[in-house]
Amino acid sequence: MEPRDTLGRPLKALRISVTDRCNFRCTYCMPKEVFGPDYAFLPREALLSFEEITRLARIFTGLGVTKIRLTGGEPLMRRELPALVRMLAAVPGLEDLALTTNGALLPDLAPALKEAGLKRLTMSLDTLRPERFHAISDTDLPLDRVLAGLEAARTAGFAPIKLNCVLKRGLNDDEILDLAAFAREGGHTLRFIEFMDVGTTNGWRMESVIPAAQVRRILDARWPLEPIEAGEGAVARNWRYRDGKGEIGLIASVTAPFCRGCDRARLSAEGRLYTCLFAGQGLDLKGLLRGGHTDADLASLLAFHWKRREDHYSEIRRGATPGLPKVEMSRIGG
Repeated sequence: MEPRDTLGRPLKALRISVTDRCNFRCTYCMPKEVFGPDYAFLPREALLSFEEITRLARIFTGLGVTKIRLTGGEPLMRRELPALVRMLAAVPGLEDLALTTNGALLPDLAPALKEAGLKRLTMSLDTLRPERFHAISDTDLPLDRVLAGLEAARTAGFAPIKLNCVLKRGLNDDEILDLAAFAREGGHTLRFIEFMDVGTTNGWRMESVIPAAQVRRILDARWPLEPIEAGEGAVARNWRYRDGKGEIGLIASVTAPFCRGCDRARLSAEGRLYTCLFAGQGLDLKGLLRGGHTDADLASLLAFHWKRREDHYSEIRRGATPGLPKVEMSRIGG
């Protein structure tokens, strides 16, 4: 029987971080003043192996998980990642296998990922301006490299590709229409995400949040929209352009929390299970995996752990909550 938590939510989706490393230092995720040259990233032996990840994926699908998304850090920095994709694509019961990336390494890896069985790609794209891209990502890699990755993914057969844009007041909110136009013309699905207080290092303030409702009004005034019925477990409110030029997604986890429909668990690169993006503590699955426990033991423990879940951080967010201890987004992939 599929487990349900204290709020009646099933376990349907699993996000797996395959590395805590990234080649960007985005200010809302891994600011360089915290994740600088001396930052101690996980050694390779501390990471879950591909075999351990696949074993856990099989256990999770046995509990009802049908969707897995690979994240990081930047997942494409994990060596031989297409081999893991191939292993996961063969897991019985898995209906959807996706990956979120900053796109900079896609020119070299997109064809291999597609051939290995990856079904969907999501790319981060917070700006179309080269100078602003450098300021946001704090990397020497150029914006053109990311756009080349997007084209490589399209050529490899990933379509439509989702583009994620984190909006922050005074940083990139003047590009809403430009980004939407870019996605419309390219056949991509753009999703605007409210700036969130994930982790403790990104300097989140409520005043920096651009409400999704405001974004919708801006878009609707330029290209009239009509709503699309949300699927089970969806975090984005999706809208269709009335002129037939695709869709737009709005993720309003600050101003319109969707905790009651959240069916996601998150597995960090070092094998800790988190039941909320804003959780402070994770369950050490790596220790259990390497401690000789059977799949049946692990399945029973995971079901018990999920049934006790009561997370609904975004519904209770207030002045004090952003300062609470929380796992950093670079550990569990947002």
